[in-house]
Amino acid sequence: MVDSLKEMVLIESGSLNVEGLRKMADLVDSRLKGAGFKTERRKAAPGAGADIVLGTQKGTGKRKIMLQAHMDTVYPAGILGTQPYKVDGNRIYGPGIADDKGGIAVILASLKILADAGWRDYDTLTVLFNPDEEVGSIGSSELIASMADQQDTVLSFEPTAAKSVANGESLLLGAAGIAQATLDVKGRAAHAGAAPELGRNALYELSHQMLQTRDIAKDIPGATLNWTVARATGPINQITEKAQALGDIRITQPGAEKKLDAALQAKVASSKLIPDTETTVKVEVGRPAFLAGDKGRALAEKAQAIYKEIDRELALTPMTGGGTDAGFAGRSGKATVVESFGLAGFGYHAKDEFIEIDSIVPRLYLVTRLLTEIGKQ
Repeated sequence: MVDSLKEMVLIESGSLNVEGLRKMADLVDSRLKGAGFKTERRKAAPGAGADIVLGTQKGTGKRKIMLQAHMDTVYPAGILGTQPYKVDGNRIYGPGIADDKGGIAVILASLKILADAGWRDYDTLTVLFNPDEEVGSIGSSELIASMADQQDTVLSFEPTAAKSVANGESLLLGAAGIAQATLDVKGRAAHAGAAPELGRNALYELSHQMLQTRDIAKDIPGATLNWTVARATGPINQITEKAQALGDIRITQPGAEKKLDAALQAKVASSKLIPDTETTVKVEVGRPAFLAGDKGRALAEKAQAIYKEIDRELALTPMTGGGTDAGFAGRSGKATVVESFGLAGFGYHAKDEFIEIDSIVPRLYLVTRLLTEIGKQ
């Protein structure tokens, strides 16, 4: 596992690094074939156009199971020059080592262990590695969703928080959906010095609309809205004609985005600061919320019992604000989906990302034992 982690971390595979993602795809493709899988590559488009790696294997059992993780990281090319791979005590550092190369390593090692043991107690075993999770899975989301709909169970391999920063390891039963609000204002341009009164300042109107909608999500259960970007066009000596704001929306209850959209539309229409300006607002959902539901909780509780066999505690986290591809896998509700079977680590998307070495063997035990239990159902 440690050797595998090092090999992957030394491949820089940011979401737009097509060459690095190709190397990652080649590596996992080869490993899957070595474990007896039939593999295929599909382009994740739109996006950088890197490959999705899909592996399938037929067994002798009844259950259809899918394991998923992502090959891309958030880091730019050359990051290893300032954040190199290194081992320090119980930690291994490296860009993307926890999110999500640790998850890939757990999948590959677990499959090797089970293959060596002759485990075939499944109808179909599917593995999906996508190259664009960190940019919204725009090129792989529909494949994830369609493949998941053919499964009984989907295990997703994002990391769990390191015990040095959390009370203990956990599995994730819910993650917020991610949407974007776009606020556009059209005013009228005029000379800012000679005839400002002839203009209609879109920037002022944008500010007004942002302020009057900033707390609107507080009355909508399962939704949050934060305006995070504002911009305007035109030179400094011109009354602003066009202005736009973007807002980050997180959804933790089904349908909350529709209620938020309706509330935004009503609020924007109810009040105007600058006459003769036009304001429009739209809400676009990117990644759906992940909600494991009763089936997912039951599977996670089985995982808890497995961890107790080796005297380790496993918490069940009901909800987090970060998005996950488990949202696409669980979108229709057909499959049982649970998240965070990757390694324990921290520092994701930041400096000095790491995993804890002593989480490796327990996580391999958890995944291999859970898969054999699923196969018995």
